[in-house]
Amino acid sequence: MSDLPDILPRYIEIRQDLERAILSGEWPPGHRIAPEHDLMRHYGCSRMTVNKALSALASSGMIVRRRRSGSFVASPTSEETVLEIHDIEAEARREGRSYRFEILSQTEVFADDIQAGIIGVDEATPLLVMTCLHYADGRPLVFEERLINLAVVAAARDADFSKTPPGSWLLAQIPWTDAEHQIHAISAGPALADTLQMKRGAACLKVIRRTWQAGAPVTHVVLTYPGERHHLVARFSPAVGR
Repeated sequence: MSDLPDILPRYIEIRQDLERAILSGEWPPGHRIAPEHDLMRHYGCSRMTVNKALSALASSGMIVRRRRSGSFVASPTSEETVLEIHDIEAEARREGRSYRFEILSQTEVFADDIQAGIIGVDEATPLLVMTCLHYADGRPLVFEERLINLAVVAAARDADFSKTPPGSWLLAQIPWTDAEHQIHAISAGPALADTLQMKRGAACLKVIRRTWQAGAPVTHVVLTYPGERHHLVARFSPAVGR
């Protein structure tokens, strides 16, 4: 059974239990998942709850559901895991969790040598420098540190980020053509621990992302998640002939 907080909807607990079995390799591609009535009995819940969990797994491409045959673990399309650019708000709401965010700081600057090197622009390029805190079910979900290249995304200068978080705004407004992810495990220092409301030294997941539009840098963002409140999921799709 899942060790997630009781405030999470039941179907999310079930979904994440099944995800762990798939991602750990306990259930290999092609493995038949227990029928819905068996899952209902195991988790002590309704068929609707089980169906919602299985539907979420099918939507993410991790399982394949077949009429009259049941649900099966999907086969990966390749050996590599490709991280898509996800909308933090959309992810939280898809899991049935309440969402809100706050802008902690927002400043327009001309890039110094450090900032220019981070985002990949010339010094003195205009940048929007932002920090945000995203919440799910009232608890900090991710601390965001972002640079936006105003030479490419001039509209960001006048955007109302009090209503729409910068990541969501960029996904809706700017068609990116290339992206890069780096993933690190870090320990929370005093300031970060206070911001994310977690113990000092606890594990965090740091995702560093850069995006480009036709070769021009669009944004550089660092997303830091409390380790126990976030997980990465590899996306799968069915192999031909299965």
